[in-house]
Amino acid sequence: MGLMPGISGRSWIRTLYDFLRIHHEKLSMTAISKIMTPIAGTVKYPIKYCCLLLCILLLSSFELWGHFYPSPAHNWNIAKVHEISVGDPSNFSFAVFGDNRGSKFVFENLLKMIDHDRDITFAINLGDFVRNGKKEKYDYFLNQVRRYLNIPLLTTMGNHELGGKGRKLHHAIFGPSFYSFQIGKHYFIVLDNADKKGLDPKQKQWIEKELEMAMSYNSRIIFMHVPLYDPRGGRHHHCLPKESSEMLITLFMKYSVTHIFASHIHGYFEGDWKGIPYTISGGAGAKLAGDDPDHYFFHFLKAHITNGNLDIQVKHVLPSDYKCLSIFSCKTWYRLFCIYTFFRTYGELTLLLIAGGLTAVIYRSESRSVKISPN
Repeated sequence: MGLMPGISGRSWIRTLYDFLRIHHEKLSMTAISKIMTPIAGTVKYPIKYCCLLLCILLLSSFELWGHFYPSPAHNWNIAKVHEISVGDPSNFSFAVFGDNRGSKFVFENLLKMIDHDRDITFAINLGDFVRNGKKEKYDYFLNQVRRYLNIPLLTTMGNHELGGKGRKLHHAIFGPSFYSFQIGKHYFIVLDNADKKGLDPKQKQWIEKELEMAMSYNSRIIFMHVPLYDPRGGRHHHCLPKESSEMLITLFMKYSVTHIFASHIHGYFEGDWKGIPYTISGGAGAKLAGDDPDHYFFHFLKAHITNGNLDIQVKHVLPSDYKCLSIFSCKTWYRLFCIYTFFRTYGELTLLLIAGGLTAVIYRSESRSVKISPN
């Protein structure tokens, strides 16, 4: 058997076990003594090293927090599609908006305005509803929706949802990033072009099949985050690449798409792309992209379908605490709002900077104490 002569198999294994145990204990005690020796000399600086330990715990807690933070929902869009209830499938209204991106005051007032309009049966968010795709950001957004909106809200994936945990987390919370549903003789298609490059091969095949099936319906309405073209022209290219745009517009023309809704540009624009009407709505709370009052204002869209026709109304939105502007000057209110938004949105970054600052102070203080201390 290859064993040492005069020792049985079981005895040989026991001897090896005892050898490893004894030497492991010696090695462990040696390692511990090496660690504890420098620490023993730092008793006179207990506060510093407690702060250092706190910094280490703070930094390591980010990943733990993200891992154990409960998921705010599962397959949200699938569940909300089934909740849509329309009295007359040939005569109903729905709301459309995009780019709230973690907004509080504007977005919450927008939700209240939609909720108070009894004609609106459901709403669709065109994407960028969080600053990055993390559980706590989605949780904040969905808590706003649950608190202020009592009708189903569907979502479109935006480029900001790609941050953080990306598509994997988004899929776990909201379900498939591209999907379709029907109300009466009207076909609704939600696309995923969040990466700003266009559709992947799988989605290209899917959208063409969907449009083929939708030809027997009275209308085919498309929702996406990134617009096909930037209506501002010139140096502005906040849209899909030309090749992707041309592919999609050709497909939409082939199947007589009724209307295209998009966001990504923080403002309001409408017109037509090669004969297909479009509306860009990116004014749900994120910082506006300009100061032209004809295009850059907070708003949502109220879309009404009747007898196969689609009518769109633009609804202006003011922050929910707009009255407080009379107490402070506009600049003061804006600064306070910016500070509030920064700490709520970049809370982890703020804690990281604090931890880094404390660590630097401790290191510098310790370096000075070493130089001053006598030999």
